[in-house]
Amino acid sequence: MRDVMKDKAENQLTLAISGMSCASCVSRVERALRAVPGVDAVGVSLASETANVKLRGDLEDPQILVKAVEGAGYGAQVISSLDRLSATTEQAGKARSQMILFLVGLALSVPLMVVSFLSHFPGQGYLLLALATPVQIALGWQFYRNSYRALAHRQANMDVLVALGSSTAYVYSTASLLLHLGHLYFETGAMILTLITLGRWLEAVAKRRTSEAISRLLLLAPETATVIRGGEEVQVPTKEVVIGDLLLVRPGEHIPVDGVVEAGSSAVDEAMISGESLPVEKVPGDQVIGATLNQMGAIKVRATRVGGETVLAQIVELVDHAQASKAPVQHLVDRIASYFVPIVIGIAILTFFVWAIVSPGGTAFSRGLLAAVAVLVVACPCALGLATPAAVTVGTGVAAKLGILIREASALETAHRVSMVVLDKTGTLTVGRPRVTSVVPLEDLPEKEVLRLAAAAESLSEHPLARAIVAEARHEDVSLPEPEGFEALPGFGVSAQVGGRMVSVGSLEMLRRQGVAFNGSPELETMEGEGKTVALVALDDRVVGLVALADTLKPEAKEAVGLLRDQGVKVAILSGDREAPTATIARQLGVDRYFAGILPAEKAAIVRRLQAEGEVVAMVGDGINDAPALVQADLGMALGSGTDIAKETGDILLVRDDLRAIPQALALSRRTFSSIRQNLFWASIYNLAAIPVAATGLLNPIIAAGAMAFSSVSVLTNSLRLRRFKARASAR
Repeated sequence: MRDVMKDKAENQLTLAISGMSCASCVSRVERALRAVPGVDAVGVSLASETANVKLRGDLEDPQILVKAVEGAGYGAQVISSLDRLSATTEQAGKARSQMILFLVGLALSVPLMVVSFLSHFPGQGYLLLALATPVQIALGWQFYRNSYRALAHRQANMDVLVALGSSTAYVYSTASLLLHLGHLYFETGAMILTLITLGRWLEAVAKRRTSEAISRLLLLAPETATVIRGGEEVQVPTKEVVIGDLLLVRPGEHIPVDGVVEAGSSAVDEAMISGESLPVEKVPGDQVIGATLNQMGAIKVRATRVGGETVLAQIVELVDHAQASKAPVQHLVDRIASYFVPIVIGIAILTFFVWAIVSPGGTAFSRGLLAAVAVLVVACPCALGLATPAAVTVGTGVAAKLGILIREASALETAHRVSMVVLDKTGTLTVGRPRVTSVVPLEDLPEKEVLRLAAAAESLSEHPLARAIVAEARHEDVSLPEPEGFEALPGFGVSAQVGGRMVSVGSLEMLRRQGVAFNGSPELETMEGEGKTVALVALDDRVVGLVALADTLKPEAKEAVGLLRDQGVKVAILSGDREAPTATIARQLGVDRYFAGILPAEKAAIVRRLQAEGEVVAMVGDGINDAPALVQADLGMALGSGTDIAKETGDILLVRDDLRAIPQALALSRRTFSSIRQNLFWASIYNLAAIPVAATGLLNPIIAAGAMAFSSVSVLTNSLRLRRFKARASAR
């Protein structure tokens, strides 16, 4: 049996389901799985043909789930997320087989139609029988087989409707031919099967495309890896790499597993994770992600995560789970579909008897038969069953390509209603670490000289402010002399001999303790009023300059806030930082509403207050300190690095650390639910309009078959339009 990948937090399994043809099949599979002891929740997707099963505890044998599905008349296989590639290959195989069947049906049905329209000639009926029988066997077999399984379990699905419709026309025509009763409808039964098989073929192609984004990700994972063992380079299958192995990755190769660079440097294309096209520089100590592309130099990587623990596997599992989960609107559709097929069969029977009563004597049976067959064929609820899962599958796949991971389909439904986005400040809006914003000389010294003195004195300190000052000096190519007599005063600053002179860097209190006189300056007051941290730089016994530091905004923050406003979404800032720096950030972004000095436990209360005001709140944070607020919000959006996917909390995970992903996620959710509404509208209108027309005898069964087939294709095609969603289109 294949390896089973479980979500450690939720104890979750994924099954590939075969034999489903409509929404009523989905309902039956879900009921069968829910009946298994220990199953907590089930989500079945018709579009991806998978079932996602959440367990309350450990399941002794996953094959219990398989047997439950088989007992309901369907096929099942426990798979891991990384088996999705083989599942996609199977979908491609189904598409090819349906294409072949359609071509066979077309080759026989066209001459069948031609012969049926010719003037009567001897043996015409038997020629029609000879042409129709292979179609009934070759194309009808899949419908008859699935119908038998369904009826054996006292169930009815789409295949039952198709089998009833086509076989009724065929059996009646055969009996009529042998008993010389009258009209023959061989072409009707054959064309029903041919057109519905065409729909099945196009549907299979479209289903494969809905999961194309994940399939492309899986194809990036290399099948083999170069492992260094005993000083030798050994080629092994990637699945045999273990944690701790040292891998050699040459330029142009995909990195096999997650790891840490131990030797060499390179630029790595991480677009498959972050959605960004620019490569990321990697040096020893940096983390790398499996399936990303090594572009430049050769690097040696120590494996840290393999198999189902890699970022790629986590992404695929999250997307799988989202695609199999249900949006709230889908539950109503499933309930309707579970009663739909029996009702349609009842309508078809009623239609036949009504026509038998009201039609003139000689035409009663044949007109009633044609009308009943048209009702059976046109009413198949395929389009209704595909309306929501098809859009969700495409939408979550597109989101994954943009570095947006959606945990549940319900998150998509919530996201399109968001009226306010609350942004955590530190680490979300800002870079999360201090940076030098300005260097101000107070005497006749150049800025770089003040920076050189401060950085030299701070070069031996590990304090975050010291590291920021040293980093700024290196960025400005300032050479730093080695300090002597270094002394750190915790909470105040440092002092050291630089070039034979005493340099002190720190707070005003520290300088006063050292006897350095300073009465302040307008520059110092302005910087402190802006909420910045100011380090005073003293040379011997006088203050010669100021170094201002602050946690600065991310470069894309202002653009992201602007995009949210363009969407009509309000923005607020929530921070545990002081009033002054929070107010400064709010002014820079043009945000009117902010909350400062808030403890992590109090952030959830702020979210509740906003919800009480009638806002649908999306909270954006780092997924750890902001966890209570993320849970309280209507929608939790966690910003995180690509290597920490499993640790993040929130309904939506923004893998790339880019705030523009927030408006992109909201815009994509609106587009997805617009597609769902369109799909449900047209699928519902189609059935509501088509059944009465068919019952009145105004719809030929052949046309009904074509309409039914293309209704499903139209729903899938409409959903596939989501693939054209562009990241820059997020402002609308």
